[in-house]
Amino acid sequence: MSRLVVVSNRLPALGKGVAAGGLAVALEAALKHHEGLWLGWSGRAVEDATDDLRLVDEGNVTYAALDLTPEDIAGYYEGISNSVLWPLCHYRPDLLEFNRTAMERYLAVNEKFARVLVGLLQPGDLVWVHDYHLMPLAAKLRALGVTNRIGYFHHIPWPAHDLFRALPRADDFLSEMLAYDVVGLQTPGDAKNLRDALDAARHRLERATSPRGTRIGAYPISIDTRGFTARARRARDLPRIRDLHQRFGPRDLVIGVDRLDYSKGLPERLRAIEQLLENHAGLHNRVSFLQITPASRSGIEGYDRIQQEVAERAGRLNASYGTLDWVPVRYINRAFSHSLLAGLYRLARVGLVTPLRDGMNLVAKEYVAAQDPEDPGVLVLSQFAGAAAEMQSALIVNPYDVEEVANAIARALTMSIAERRERHTDMLRRLERYPVSVWAENFVTDLEGRKHASAA
Repeated sequence: MSRLVVVSNRLPALGKGVAAGGLAVALEAALKHHEGLWLGWSGRAVEDATDDLRLVDEGNVTYAALDLTPEDIAGYYEGISNSVLWPLCHYRPDLLEFNRTAMERYLAVNEKFARVLVGLLQPGDLVWVHDYHLMPLAAKLRALGVTNRIGYFHHIPWPAHDLFRALPRADDFLSEMLAYDVVGLQTPGDAKNLRDALDAARHRLERATSPRGTRIGAYPISIDTRGFTARARRARDLPRIRDLHQRFGPRDLVIGVDRLDYSKGLPERLRAIEQLLENHAGLHNRVSFLQITPASRSGIEGYDRIQQEVAERAGRLNASYGTLDWVPVRYINRAFSHSLLAGLYRLARVGLVTPLRDGMNLVAKEYVAAQDPEDPGVLVLSQFAGAAAEMQSALIVNPYDVEEVANAIARALTMSIAERRERHTDMLRRLERYPVSVWAENFVTDLEGRKHASAA
């Protein structure tokens, strides 16, 4: 069996095993079946950072931590990754802040990843690169003579090709995609966008076609469905969950869990909650909205603005509708354990997942997996989340239409138990059929050159 070499911007916490949630849990299924290596940034800013690595062995996986300088982080991570590629891929070109110095640093960090990886690779290794931070990595490796099969998975949306052209150096990025053997995206729509961009730029690219025959396909990422369902069942007995159940009492809980990011549609979501309360006076003191939003990427203008706007809107809403014994919105800026979140999902009558644009959104899948099948809650899901392509039994909404979202929440709160069970059964069946282990298995199979039967 080939060794699997994973490369990502960040490593999971070293010395603590693979973390629950995010990219770490998504890759655990693949790594545990291979002798594995995972290379990533340590998260440290070191003034005199070198190419030296810190290696930590855990089971059959070696974690290789690479330090970066403050200048690397400013250009590669905050500059191009978070201020150019992220807003562009989430259809916010108005937030794009490009400068050539940052791009030079972005490319230099990718070269650094390539240099250190060459010293770790063995013949026959499969290399699996993750996400927009490292898009040029395969081209850098090929320039150093690497002939191993290399795959890339893009966890966020791939924009329509005419929007992608707004990216400085767009053709170079497209050409670098052709250095991969397999390129995976979240949805068939994302895969089509990349193919359209390549077709539109083909006459301008140095290589008219990929000499590797690059395979582009949709590989929707998922969760450990059975594991998360079991976690939610156990969470019923957590003291904090029992206490919250008593505090909410007869009130219905609507829950949203998102990183603090302009792509998540949080101001629009709070406007929908306000519209719900304005249109349905009978829900006053009967429904509570819990928004859990860990802060992220502070110091970047777009993120600082959204944090202020969301906090102010939540405060105004509570001031307008709250009473002595009822607060309509609980807005919390901190992270919680996966176990506690699983218990909260199971407690909630409505899961509100309404990003303005999202590659997949695993919260939607976790919410469904956490439900009691005898008395399940209802998922209200944005049509612009990648999960909407799979979870058609959710109440699919346009997150820009706050009236539509408010009406969907009201419908969810009054939906019959028979309809709730039917919708939940359909979505859970899909999640059980395609858990994260199948996602990883399908990608690695294709990367090995053995096309899996259900490839998109």
